[in-house]
Amino acid sequence: MTASPERYDLILDIGGNSPLPRLRRALTPSGTLVIVGGEDGGKLTGMGRQVRALALSPFVRQRLTAFISKEHHADLEPLTQFIEAGQVAPIVGNTYPLAEVPDAMRHLEAGDARGKIAITI
Repeated sequence: MTASPERYDLILDIGGNSPLPRLRRALTPSGTLVIVGGEDGGKLTGMGRQVRALALSPFVRQRLTAFISKEHHADLEPLTQFIEAGQVAPIVGNTYPLAEVPDAMRHLEAGDARGKIAITI
């Protein structure tokens, strides 16, 4: 993400793989970072990056925040209709055979995954 000189006004981080400093470097000076959900199995809360972002936000020009959604059955019904109509489909980045699950996990943890990782059985 930060190898490019390009900077972003908004980063919506749903993967949970990028460290907070890396995400901040990819933001414009007054950009916004939204970290979605808890993902790191953190020491106490499972939300280490979110807590650090919220603690840092008052001291920097960038807006650093977190979003934790609540699932509501009624909200998922339109999504079901889109999926059934073929209007929504996941992007599969890599496919691994079951015997290579450790490699798939290393790929995911390294932050190299683009799209979903699928395991074939």
